[in-house]
Amino acid sequence: MSKNISSYSSFSRFLKYAKPWKGRIYLSSLYSILNKLFDIAPEILIGIAVDLVVQKNDSIIAKLGFESIQSQIIFLAVATFFIWAFESFFQYMYSISWRNLAQTVEHKIRTDAYNHVQKLDVAWFENKKVGDITAKLNDDVNQLERFLDNGFNTIIQLIVSTIAIGAVFFYISPLVASISILPIPIILIIAFFFQKNLSPRYLAVRNAVGVLNNTIFNNLLGISTIKSFVTEKLESKRVEALSTEYRLKNRHAIMLSSAFVPLVRMGVLSGFLGTMIIGSYLALDGTIAVGSYSVLVFLTQRFLWPFTTLGETVDLFERSMASTKRVLDLLDTEHTIKDNQSAIELENYNQDINFDNIQFYYQIDKPLFENLNFSIKKNTLVGIVGQTGAGKTTIIKLILRFYDSILGSIKIGNEDIKNIKLKNLRENIGYVSQDIFMFDGTVIDNIAYPSKNSNLDEVVNAAKQSQAHEFIEKLPNGYNSMIGERGQKLSAGQKQRIAIARALYKNPPILVFDEATSAVDNETELLLQKALNIISKDRTTIVIAHRLSTVRNADNIIVLGQNTIIESGAHDDLTSINGVYKKLWDIQTGKTSLD
Repeated sequence: MSKNISSYSSFSRFLKYAKPWKGRIYLSSLYSILNKLFDIAPEILIGIAVDLVVQKNDSIIAKLGFESIQSQIIFLAVATFFIWAFESFFQYMYSISWRNLAQTVEHKIRTDAYNHVQKLDVAWFENKKVGDITAKLNDDVNQLERFLDNGFNTIIQLIVSTIAIGAVFFYISPLVASISILPIPIILIIAFFFQKNLSPRYLAVRNAVGVLNNTIFNNLLGISTIKSFVTEKLESKRVEALSTEYRLKNRHAIMLSSAFVPLVRMGVLSGFLGTMIIGSYLALDGTIAVGSYSVLVFLTQRFLWPFTTLGETVDLFERSMASTKRVLDLLDTEHTIKDNQSAIELENYNQDINFDNIQFYYQIDKPLFENLNFSIKKNTLVGIVGQTGAGKTTIIKLILRFYDSILGSIKIGNEDIKNIKLKNLRENIGYVSQDIFMFDGTVIDNIAYPSKNSNLDEVVNAAKQSQAHEFIEKLPNGYNSMIGERGQKLSAGQKQRIAIARALYKNPPILVFDEATSAVDNETELLLQKALNIISKDRTTIVIAHRLSTVRNADNIIVLGQNTIIESGAHDDLTSINGVYKKLWDIQTGKTSLD
């Protein structure tokens, strides 16, 4: 498919998306049409006025029944007043109508795109840049809004003025009309050429700004690392290089788009000269009236001059269609992790979790699990350990259905989790990630998330269980203290404890910790170990741990390695044999060195 066809395809896709607003589009279009009809009427009135002065009692107005000069002038004045009034009224109506429509569509497509992004698979996010996604949801949507705000109206009025003025021309003089419209095919060919060549240039511009936004976004997130490595100048040069690339892409498009108007002006000039010269001869020999000649002269510029704006419109159209393609492609992105038609809501999560013959890989040539089998007994505390890359976190992702296994099944009781509604499954699992995310709000907001009507007693109880209560009380406003964007006012350990409290406030039957104690000090870890014994009562608790001391009191410890489970058992049992767990334990306790 060519780039040119791609733009029209994007426009067609957008019109399908905009079907719910079809009535409003028609109404706005009607306002634009009526405004343009009244807008070109004053030039006709000028010709009628000239005809009145020249023909007097034989003027066009006199033929309507207004015989006296005074009545003709009064009629002309009243007509002029109403024409200008209606032109102004419909200009106001189309302006607010298109603008409100643009804002409505902008709001809808942004929220639809954001909601769709939230549904996409975790695998999709892991292969995308956040800054580019943000650019699509903001900058690209704004480009579309700008086209709806003005572009649609410009195109409609250009078509209306061409048809209406062309009809007047042919009524007065088919010869002059034929000469006047000669530049139009040339102008349209030029417009087609520019549109065809601008399309890929503006798509390159939108992609370039996506890369630039992503780099700035990531740099702001990692500002502490940048400062610690004193790489401010390096990152400034990186952003400058990407900004330069964006500027050059824009300049590449601007060089082409800027040439459009001068070329069209020459076409307008040729049509105007033809009308003026031929019309003058026709008026002088009496073929057309002087008033009609005046109409032709005044309307010629109104007829052809709007085509100079076609360059801006094509430019705006191409920018918006490049952005529309990116947004609609985002909306068309499929997600595989979703409910099947027969999905149920599981009522009882207080059951064993069974992994049956699980096969999984991120890359087909690098299998992570082959025939993985194990069971997590209900109401027990299970630790999962292993070296980096063994698949510890993947176990959690499979339970939460961030990914689905290639083969095999994960069952809660006798129910395959693929047959359970995603919302129901995830609502019943409390998840504490190793990548802690804090919202820009109060401590209460973060612990009670997503509840809007938080229970302070339950918040405090969750904080006490996670060993967060003590430091929260020391904050300036206690539980009502603002913690800043991404919790930047808190230490890593404090954020981790609040994240644990958040999971506990949810009070789920299944609780999952993914390296949840990795950022706490030894004293806090000891407190959390004790808390785990309380937390895990009457619920199934799964702890992914790098620090083996975190899971030493677990009912069962699973050691992952070599694409499967290589050991399992209680801490004392595993340390009594000279296996992998024993070696890891000795290294972490200092009994054995890595040398």
